[in-house]
Amino acid sequence: MTDVLRRGRASLALSFFAQGVAFALLVTRIPAIQDRYGVSDALLPAFLAAVPILAGVGSVATERLVRRVPPSRLLRWSQPVVLLALLGVGAGERMVELGIALAAFGLAVGALDASMNMLGVSLQRSYGRSIMLSFHAAYSLGGIVGASLAWVGAHWQLALWVSYLPVVVVLLPAVLAGSRGYVDGDAGAVEEVDGGEAGTVVFKALLPLCLVMTFAYIGDSTVSNWSAKYLQDVLGSSEQLATVPYNVYMVTTLLGRAIGDFGVRRFGAAGVVRGGALVAAAGFAVVAGAPGAWVGMLGFTLLGLGLCVLVPQTFAAAGRLFPGASDAAIARLNVFNYVGFLIGSPLVGALGDAWNYRGAMLVPMVLVLVTLVYARSFGAQQDRYGGGHERPRTADVGRGSNGL
Repeated sequence: MTDVLRRGRASLALSFFAQGVAFALLVTRIPAIQDRYGVSDALLPAFLAAVPILAGVGSVATERLVRRVPPSRLLRWSQPVVLLALLGVGAGERMVELGIALAAFGLAVGALDASMNMLGVSLQRSYGRSIMLSFHAAYSLGGIVGASLAWVGAHWQLALWVSYLPVVVVLLPAVLAGSRGYVDGDAGAVEEVDGGEAGTVVFKALLPLCLVMTFAYIGDSTVSNWSAKYLQDVLGSSEQLATVPYNVYMVTTLLGRAIGDFGVRRFGAAGVVRGGALVAAAGFAVVAGAPGAWVGMLGFTLLGLGLCVLVPQTFAAAGRLFPGASDAAIARLNVFNYVGFLIGSPLVGALGDAWNYRGAMLVPMVLVLVTLVYARSFGAQQDRYGGGHERPRTADVGRGSNGL
């Protein structure tokens, strides 16, 4: 493996890590942001919804921009915008300043998420083996670090800008320096896929992956938004214990992604996705039927191990399905990341209020199980890699041939 690819992989992993830190610092300090700007409870959902909506707009714009600008350049300049927008959220004083900072954050995050995963898929194609989960493991690690830093800021009652400034000062020059190592991939040859050309994204062929992405993020947002409330209000835990499930979920997500690439190489992407969906569904079932808090935490542990593999493998599958237009496919698929995030939390909340929260947990369980229907979309017809090299004993994760 060349030094260029190794540097590209390390640089991209740093980018994923930095984004995990930044996003965690934003979402875990929402109460402090609300207090700083005097945002009412009625207005807060509008601010929170605006970020993923604008991120979707940014992802759509990225699909068009990559026709003229390489993804590495988009990532190089969108990541500093995200970090500076985070600092702007912490340093502003008026609500209009908060709106501007969140709008910049959302638009830049859409471009950042799309371009990061574009580079990840192209690097995986160059490696000829699964490495996509390792990038998302770096993101999970960043999320744990960011949440820990947010806890320190809240514990010591630091002003938001005091919490955010050291992080931006460290990460901004680091990602700018690391961006010199980004590696743009070859678009690949145009091949026939499901009645269309691989150089054109056929939405009908992409739709199963879009649904899997949506269902995965409905599950993820259910954990991030409702795990603490569920443990405390439904399972009768203490307030302190109620903060544990999300941390456990993040740690098991990191562990699952850290070893997930080995599973893909051994059992294939489709096998890992099926296994992940079954484990996640079991996690929701345990949470829904838990007699007490500790059993509930076991369910959230299973959720981390199961859900963690779905999103990285969905991006990788899009790259295989459209080898001649993987950047466009990933940008379009990335929009459904935000669709799932927008749907998940309100869906569980509405069902919990109208019915009960135990029953509400069964809905994401069923949606995750639907992933099994589409698992074949993650498979590949042949083991094909660049440069004429073949690895017949390795599960194919590189350049696809005939899509589904």
